[in-house]
Amino acid sequence: MPGRFSNFVRRCLYRLFVAVGQTTASVRLEKIGSDYGGWSVPVDCISQDWICYCGGVGEDITFDLGMIDRFGCSVWAFDPTPRAIRHVEDVAAAQPHFHFQPVGLWSHAATLRFYAPQNPDFVSHSALNLQQTSTFFEADCVSVREAMAAHGHDRIHLLKLDIEGAEHATLQAMLSDRIHPDVICLEIDQPAPIFATAATMWRLSRAGYRLVDSEGWNFTLFHRRFAVSLQPGAA
Repeated sequence: MPGRFSNFVRRCLYRLFVAVGQTTASVRLEKIGSDYGGWSVPVDCISQDWICYCGGVGEDITFDLGMIDRFGCSVWAFDPTPRAIRHVEDVAAAQPHFHFQPVGLWSHAATLRFYAPQNPDFVSHSALNLQQTSTFFEADCVSVREAMAAHGHDRIHLLKLDIEGAEHATLQAMLSDRIHPDVICLEIDQPAPIFATAATMWRLSRAGYRLVDSEGWNFTLFHRRFAVSLQPGAA
């Protein structure tokens, strides 16, 4: 990502930033999970009936387990990476509210190549080959809509995406399917093409999402429907 955004990117980000306003001024955000794997969420608004989808597990599921421990909600996590699969088996095999699927999230059902990072100590692999390596494994992927259908969900309350560049295609398909989680926790993985980032931010804004927190390239967004429900006096 170039150090200086184009005017188009600035406009996209501006639309997301300015609309927070008084709608979310009184909402208490708190980071759930570790410094590395945690995300800011509206802790006073989450209940045990929330359905949370978490794309990207790696070797840090402190956010996923933190959501379960703190609120009692159910988490469905998706990651086909062999090291991630082993990590889940070691850490969360006995957690009944944590449901792990060894598949990736994408725009549609497909078998994709996941390319290794340049540093072999790192766990995250990329279907977009962000780091331009030659080592890969193949794994099945599904869209958010297909995952929801498979698990019998007619809505999800929170979507977390840390999926090494696949977030753009995944979100585009999800929004086209008119699926609008209340909260999206999104990492724009780097390096990212400037216009892919701009297009994703624009689509989110057009779909009704507003930015409420950011840390580096990690963003927490509320859908306007959810934001309105947080206003004093809302039913």
